[in-house]
Amino acid sequence: MLVLTEDEQLLRDSVDGFLADHGPVSAFRRWRDAGSQGHDRDLWAAMGAQGYAGVLVPEEQGGAGLGFVGAGLICEAIGRNLAAVPFVPTAVMAATALVRGGNAALAARLLPQIAAAGTVIAVAVDETRRHDPARLTLAARRSGNGWQLDGVKTFVAEGASADAVIVAARLEEGGTGLFVVARGAPGLTVEPMRMVDARDAARLVFAGVPVTAGDALGMETGDAAGLLAIMLDAGRVGAAAELLGVAEEARTRTVAYLQERRQFGRVIGSFQALQHRAAQVFVEVELARSCLLHALQRMEADPETAGPAVALAKARCSAVARLAGNEGIQMHGGIGMTDDFDIGLFVKRARVAGEWLGDAAFHSGRLLAAGGI
Repeated sequence: MLVLTEDEQLLRDSVDGFLADHGPVSAFRRWRDAGSQGHDRDLWAAMGAQGYAGVLVPEEQGGAGLGFVGAGLICEAIGRNLAAVPFVPTAVMAATALVRGGNAALAARLLPQIAAAGTVIAVAVDETRRHDPARLTLAARRSGNGWQLDGVKTFVAEGASADAVIVAARLEEGGTGLFVVARGAPGLTVEPMRMVDARDAARLVFAGVPVTAGDALGMETGDAAGLLAIMLDAGRVGAAAELLGVAEEARTRTVAYLQERRQFGRVIGSFQALQHRAAQVFVEVELARSCLLHALQRMEADPETAGPAVALAKARCSAVARLAGNEGIQMHGGIGMTDDFDIGLFVKRARVAGEWLGDAAFHSGRLLAAGGI
């Protein structure tokens, strides 16, 4: 059913109240204007103290074990507040990979740190200007009892400040490898990038970076392609949820502006043309919400078959976040283009998060190839 349980509603109210107090958009502005690098470390630590960072970490390893719907509710709140935290790469993608990765030692060491927000783990997959995980060229060549990694990764969200990164590689003997590489590993060069939304990413250069079987995830059968697919879908549905939060808040702020801005002696929200545009955004947001909740529930039930539902959710939420931001700019008028109004911040975040892990066009093609949901 596309409704929240009582516990999920309580979680939504809890995280909404927490971020309204500790991580509102005004706090993001202060963080950005201070020229801060990486992420908002104080807010990330506070989210760990509240238990939010451990939403996908099992209880026996210090987490809450609340599942993907709970993680999605947190991501929505992050999007509404533009919170600069590494939640999706670390608490969603890395946690998913570690829980399902078959490496008990790595999981025992890193999952409690994730739950406490005591670490940041990025995920490095893309190598070209567009998201295309099928075109892995970063090579993992056999070296002694392990491998050496050689290649380049781009658009690594939180990669500039991460303590470690999960790297997808093409194995010399064929298949896909997933390896956890610590920051400062020999042969690893981190080139920070400042994105248009003021968030950090990185280009990572691997030149003979050594890894061992103890650093590997999902390779019990010699190929981590299945785990990579699940980890990517976990990130995609998390990004979709954040984009829905971006769209919802952009719409809410635009409607509030329409109700206070006066022109020709009337509030502009009384103009029928603007009412129609605002109503269309509302409809699209609610349609995207249904797609998202369905995808979250499918990920919870069976992540191995949730791909089409996730593709639909990412495509719809990417598109609706762009629509809500664009319409917000238009209905704010010329002042919407200035930094004095927050609407532009939501437009910028929608652009970056919409491209990350595949834009609407990528996932529409993916859904078409799968034959629907």
